[in-house]
Amino acid sequence: MSHIAENLEVVKGRVAEAAARSGRKVDLLVVSKTWPVEVVSEAVDAGQVLFGENRLQEGEEKIPNLPDDLEWHFIGGLQRNKIRKVLPLFPVIHSIASMKLARFTDRVAGELGLTAKIYLEVNIGAEESKHGFSPDELRGSLEEMSELTHLDWQGLMCLPPRAATPEDARPWFSKVRKLQEELEVTSGQKLPGLSMGMSGDFEVAIEEGSTIVRVGSAIFGPRIKKP
Repeated sequence: MSHIAENLEVVKGRVAEAAARSGRKVDLLVVSKTWPVEVVSEAVDAGQVLFGENRLQEGEEKIPNLPDDLEWHFIGGLQRNKIRKVLPLFPVIHSIASMKLARFTDRVAGELGLTAKIYLEVNIGAEESKHGFSPDELRGSLEEMSELTHLDWQGLMCLPPRAATPEDARPWFSKVRKLQEELEVTSGQKLPGLSMGMSGDFEVAIEEGSTIVRVGSAIFGPRIKKP
């Protein structure tokens, strides 16, 4: 067994244990960004199906060279000029960060005859360096969002402020879960998913409500830096 397969087995076990404690199903999204096809193939050979990329160009290079039965999620910042190419490759997008972007994605999806599964990105820490809806922007946008017929809401996504320990991140994850619950009640719109938690804090994120965690370095090792 390769070290990647071993790491994947360990991470799956940790996800399963945290999910059992929380009483919900949790998906593991393996973040393959920066890793070449031959490395990603080791995770595929070990049974992994869900993968996340944050650059269109990498997806265009990898997806045609890996099995057709994999499911690809786009997790990076989404630029309007890339959406027409992103949608056919990535059925799930984790980074719809504004109503303007949502409207444009809906329009392009309609033109392509697609329905895009989306997570609404929440800037829960109000950080200037990050994209995303503020909680108040989300509260004011859901009615219009419900009219976008080519978007299939999966839920909310967050990248919380950097924390020294997983426990320090817990309050941010809790705030996103509470926001999700509030929005479901006030809008009547189902937002079943929470995309939150990465290699350093995914167990805490699961305990606070995450339904899909994005894990890369805990499986592949330190990330290869791209220029």
